[in-house]
Order: sequence, then structure tokens, then C-alpha cells
Amino acid sequence: MLLNFFNTLRESGVPCSFRELLDLMGALRHRLAFADTEQFYYLSRAILVKDEIHYDKFDRAFDIYFKGMESLDDLINILIPDDWLRAEFQKYLSEEERAKIESLGGLEELIKTFRQRLEEQEKRHKGGSRWVGTEGTSPFGNAGHNPMGIRVGEGGQKKAAKVWNERRYRNLDGSVELGTRNIKLALRRLRKFAREGEADTLNLKGTIESTARNAGLLDIVMQPERRNAIKVLVLFDVGGSMDAYVRICERLFSACRTEFKHMRYLYFHNFVYESLWRDNRRRHRERIDLDEILRTYSADYRIIIVGDAAVAPYEITNPGGSIEHWNEEAGAVWLGRISAAFERMVWLNPTPEEQWDYFNSIAITRHLMQDRMFPLTLDGLDAAMNYLSK
Repeated sequence: MLLNFFNTLRESGVPCSFRELLDLMGALRHRLAFADTEQFYYLSRAILVKDEIHYDKFDRAFDIYFKGMESLDDLINILIPDDWLRAEFQKYLSEEERAKIESLGGLEELIKTFRQRLEEQEKRHKGGSRWVGTEGTSPFGNAGHNPMGIRVGEGGQKKAAKVWNERRYRNLDGSVELGTRNIKLALRRLRKFAREGEADTLNLKGTIESTARNAGLLDIVMQPERRNAIKVLVLFDVGGSMDAYVRICERLFSACRTEFKHMRYLYFHNFVYESLWRDNRRRHRERIDLDEILRTYSADYRIIIVGDAAVAPYEITNPGGSIEHWNEEAGAVWLGRISAAFERMVWLNPTPEEQWDYFNSIAITRHLMQDRMFPLTLDGLDAAMNYLSK
């Protein structure tokens, strides 16, 4: 049974390994989840899914596999031995209920009848008073009414299937629209922690060691806060065709400011040329020369350019190609200088990747970027952060 479930997960795109399958089998042997589909859902997800971006795929696979189980015969025969049934009765039945069961032949007779009904039953049954089913008065089933029965499957008002059918993590799928939260999750792959600033954080391990060396006299040791030491410079394309992507760019901007202590940003329009700006309201009066930017920021800054690159090809390849001013050198030249000055650089494109082939300008930009252009999706961000973290 577990092998078939494991294969369903793999076929649905959940990257789980045989090692994790063995871990799940070990957890079941120790009864961390037992005879309860909802418990099994949470346990198997915790063990088999190592990245929450795969939660939605896991939920779909779980639904595919268990939806076809019109009855729970396989689960019951594998997961519910007689000794467990007896133990559960001992825990939950009142004295009055036990007396009623004894009047019907005793617990052994009830368990024997339960097994027999499972073998005789050929299909799912709803209602009634004999078969293992739902919403009836049979002693075996769920969502029904019989004080002396055995519940089979989920409880009446708390169906485990609701857990995975809700698919509460669907927004973490790599192909869906990004939100600030899952952008942060992707950006966290670009982390390199270091101790920086004033020594204002307690070093517990150092304090214990120093106190021990000091014959038990308390010696408090402080240390700087541990922060993400990665430095990031983000260049945002604004205006024109990028107006359609304002919302997603705002989310990216917000996430970057939260995740990176050393984060700087600048703006450009359509393509990078000899100057950029920090305030869009003053972009015609307060521009910063790109040469100054290249001198100011060290080579270990990670560069992220955000733009759709949906421009006329001459805006990239020709002097004077800018639609706002006369540029002495082509945008391709300036992009090449940025690439040469920094160790790691990527381009994030909010245009759906399946549309990239329709734009010659995107093909030119991808060539200039040496194929370091990534779609502005969760999968694209993940790939971009992996490259920048090298």
C-alpha cells in the first residue's frame, strides 16, 4: 500500500526518496499515526515533503490516491489489529456500554462480526443497519448513530478529506502568482549569515564555557547579532509596459527590504543606460551616473534586474535608442559593463515565460545576460536565488 502511495507522489512531482519512505514506515511501526487518515496525512507530509512549495502537489497526490478508496478495507486490514480494537474499547467505552456489548455476545463477538462484515461487503454502503458504511445505525461505520459500534474512517463532522481537499498551500505552487510571503521564502535561499554590529546579544554557549573556566563565577559573554550578510542591488524597470506588473514588483520590493539588510535599489525605464535614479518623482533632476554606481558598490554585491525587456530592439542595440533621451552608447554596452563589474547578476522577467519567444528584445537581452534571465514566478525566483548564492 505505501509503495503505491509513494509512486503516486513521485508521479505527481513530489521529490521524495526511498529513504523518506523507510522513515515513514518506521514512524507507522511506532504508531505515530494509527488507523486515522488525517493523522496519516500530516505524518506522511511531514516526512515525505521537504519543501513547502510541494504541499499543493502532495495534496493533489493524496486526493488522487485515497479518493478511489470507496471502502477502507485495505487500511482496516493492515492498520487495525484485534489487540488495538480491544485497547480502544477499553479506553472509550463506558461501563453501561460495555454491559450492552456483553449482552450481545461480548467484545470478541463484536470484533469477529466486524471482520466478517468487511469480507462480505462488496461496495460502499450508506445508511442502513447492517453493513460497514456511513450515516446509518450499523455498529460499524461513521457519521451514524449506534452507541455500541466501531467507527470506520473519519468522524462525522471532521472529515480528514477536507484537510487535503482544501489545499491551503496552493499559493506555494511554483507556477502561481507570487505573494509577499512566498517571495520571502524564495529569497531566503540567498542567505549567508555573519555576526555584525555591536556586541549586544547574549552568547549562551560562550557564557557557560567562560563561567566554567572562571571557577563557577558568572562571566557573561556578548556577541554581535547574526544577520544575513548578502548584499543586493536591485534595478527596477518602471513605467510603460511595466505598469501591468506594478503589484508583483511592489511585493518583490517589500520582500527584498525585509530579507536583506544590505539592500539597495535604483530605477530605470525600458533599459539600462548611462544613468539611473532612486526617486521616480525626481528622475529628470536627480539621476545617478552608472559609472558612479559601478565605483560605489563592491563586486560582491548581487545584482537583480527586474524588467519585462519588452522594448524595440534598437533601444538595446543602438546609440540614441532610448525613447527619453539621447544615449551616446547603446544599452547593450552599459549592461555589459554591469555584468563585468559584479560577480553574480540575474534578470527577473514578469512576462510569462511562454511568451518570451514572441519578443526579439527578450531574446537579445537573454543573450546579453548569458541566459541568466528567469521568470518572476516562485520556481523562477528559486532558480535565480540558487544561482546568486553560488
